[in-house]
Amino acid sequence: MTVADEVAMRDLANIPAPPVFPTVAAERAHRKRRVAAGYRVLARFGLDEGIAGHITARDPERTDHFWTAPFGRYFGRIMPGDLLLVNDQGEVVEGEGRLNRAAFAIHSEVHRARPDVVGAVHAHGPYGKSFSSLHRTLAPLTQDACAFHGSHAFHEDYTGVVFGPEEGREIAASLGDGKAVILANHGHLTVGRTVDSAVWWFVTMERSFQAELMARAAGEPVELDEETARLTAEQVGGEDVGWFAFQPIWERIVSEQPELGE
Repeated sequence: MTVADEVAMRDLANIPAPPVFPTVAAERAHRKRRVAAGYRVLARFGLDEGIAGHITARDPERTDHFWTAPFGRYFGRIMPGDLLLVNDQGEVVEGEGRLNRAAFAIHSEVHRARPDVVGAVHAHGPYGKSFSSLHRTLAPLTQDACAFHGSHAFHEDYTGVVFGPEEGREIAASLGDGKAVILANHGHLTVGRTVDSAVWWFVTMERSFQAELMARAAGEPVELDEETARLTAEQVGGEDVGWFAFQPIWERIVSEQPELGE
């Protein structure tokens, strides 16, 4: 679906457009706040797992740099001021704390391969981990799952924790121009043109994994036909829809944790 198609679908569904910022500094502050909120969302929904997982946001000015949380910090207490700015060589140029080397290996290559990507999310949710062991992509069983129809892939090779750039490049290649990739025996990774949409795609994909696992455990679920699945993907899978779907979660997080609010 082209950007024009997404705009037309957004207008049809009465979806607002993401904000436009007057300055680079304002956009940077917004992205950092959304990264911090994303980490807190993962913790709030039980999608954190010790030291595993990472969220990144491309810097709007130094576009080969990204912001991420220090390695080993509790997701549920991350603040924008805690974030590290990391360059394309894996060097921390702003902030204090350890860099998650797996985060750099994966996200640096994803951001390099996809100039359109602003946010990227990977964590070890229980259903994402379970589903990834099936070595298959999501089936179009539900309206929500259709958001990923035709826009996600399966990455076959699991060789341990990702530390090398070559492995990161292979994951980025499997992702292609989609919004998500399932990593064999590992979990899933989502991307978006906003941090908001990237976090939303991660959460709703985790829930779609859960729904499919439950359906297959209960019996033999019926998939939507290709034409219906494709149409539904156009209706619910646009970037503006993903951005807007995150806004109620943002509202919930800042109401529960007002220290994060703008």
